[in-house]
Amino acid sequence: MTFGEKLKKLRTDNKLTQDELADKIFVTRTAVSKWETGRGFPNMESLKMLCKVFDVSMDTLISDEELENRKILEDKKAKYCFWGAMAGFLLCVAFTIVCAITKIPYYMLGSFVGVIVYAIFAYYSTPKYKRVEAIKTNRAKFFIPKMIVVIVLLCVLIGVAFEIF
Repeated sequence: MTFGEKLKKLRTDNKLTQDELADKIFVTRTAVSKWETGRGFPNMESLKMLCKVFDVSMDTLISDEELENRKILEDKKAKYCFWGAMAGFLLCVAFTIVCAITKIPYYMLGSFVGVIVYAIFAYYSTPKYKRVEAIKTNRAKFFIPKMIVVIVLLCVLIGVAFEIF
């Protein structure tokens, strides 16, 4: 039985609507609906509150199978973020090249947007369960490679800017 199925069964056994459950744990009805249909998963605080409302243990609410499914979902999201980071990197490079060739400084804005897109997506390109562990164990090892790329991109942008101006 999946987490969503367990949650729906507990809710209906306790004669609660999605709205009533959402009010008890301070989330929206939409969040409860997503959890029950398997399109989302509650955060730790919501899980604790669900356990209190239904008077069940965390182990009862979440099985090992559900944790594996959650990791698979996080891995999938991280893969999309990796490609988002690559798109931001390519956007930065493309705008920088166009700016260097045309000598039109307004293209630098596109390059800076590319750097920002890269930085945001690069952070999320590691699944949350791995990211949290990496930050706990060695924060520098997690952040330094990403920051090196951002710094190199910014140095190239500054170099092109000095050439244009």
